[in-house]
Amino acid sequence: MSRRVLITGLSSYWGGRLAQELEKDPEIDVIIGVSTEDPNLPLERTEFVRIGTHHALLRRIVHAAEIDTVIDTRLIVDSVTAPPKVAHEQNVIGTMNILAACGGPDSPVTKVVFKSSAHYYGCERDDPSFFGEEMRRPHPPRTRLESDIVEADDAVRDFAARNPHVTVTTLRFCNGLGPDLHNSHSRLFELPAVPGILGFDPRYQFIHEDDIVGALHYAATTDLPGVYNAAPDGVLVLSEVASLLGKPYAPLLPPWGTSLATTATNLVGIRIPDEVRQQLRYGRGLDHRKLKASGFRFGLTTRETVQAFAAALRLKPLRESGEAPYRYEREVEEFLRWSPSVRHDE
Repeated sequence: MSRRVLITGLSSYWGGRLAQELEKDPEIDVIIGVSTEDPNLPLERTEFVRIGTHHALLRRIVHAAEIDTVIDTRLIVDSVTAPPKVAHEQNVIGTMNILAACGGPDSPVTKVVFKSSAHYYGCERDDPSFFGEEMRRPHPPRTRLESDIVEADDAVRDFAARNPHVTVTTLRFCNGLGPDLHNSHSRLFELPAVPGILGFDPRYQFIHEDDIVGALHYAATTDLPGVYNAAPDGVLVLSEVASLLGKPYAPLLPPWGTSLATTATNLVGIRIPDEVRQQLRYGRGLDHRKLKASGFRFGLTTRETVQAFAAALRLKPLRESGEAPYRYEREVEEFLRWSPSVRHDE
């Protein structure tokens, strides 16, 4: 069955990567991406519409293009990337607006995929060894970002309850890692030594960026109602991660105190957000059996993901000296797609 897909957050790394992946799928008939900013990756048959998350405008696009599958990739999961107010607007208000655009008895939408985060569970001293999808976080959110993620995730759950005819999939991803993925953990791992908190050696799972895209694609083309943890096989403590990266483990950050944020920043030279400091202290594990039982297969384990990242770090100088990054130009894109002078492969 062909699908008509709408991707929100096309200008985000995940929105662009997912669009590229869906373009390879002959089962996907139409791909429309929306965002307030230009796409950051080259796309061939994805149509781009520059709008935000205003539900009335989104609803018009959903109905006019007869969209049956909506994939929401916008969730901010690293508080370094946006001010708290911007993150709240995008994570909570934006999610509610998108859900409003998808609902209603006359809506053509039959599937919604929501890219969520393991920050939903938090990181605390008395956490279970592995969080299952049925578990609520045992403690209230510590940070505004975690609170926003819980609120957005719960809004999706409520939407699913109100719209039983729609297949709603929530994917809660563990920490992502990859050569082209830039987040707080990748910045820490690029340092000469891997910093840690004195007295702690936390457990980690890392999912490769290609497996994140693969899981989103899988959810878009498979009926997966409910919540699914997305984490590969294997768990590593942070000192093992450092060893695989070929770097010393340096647990020098102070474990307690209100000056921790300032001290940590001074010690390592970059900002360590609150949600990452919690992980550096207590770590986290996700039970991934439900997603694997559905038929999805991860390409890399946690160990292999870290090893692949280590190899990418060694090649980083060569990669950075390559061709210039992609830049979206509407006139050029329209010429390449629609001009009769351009020859396209049959």
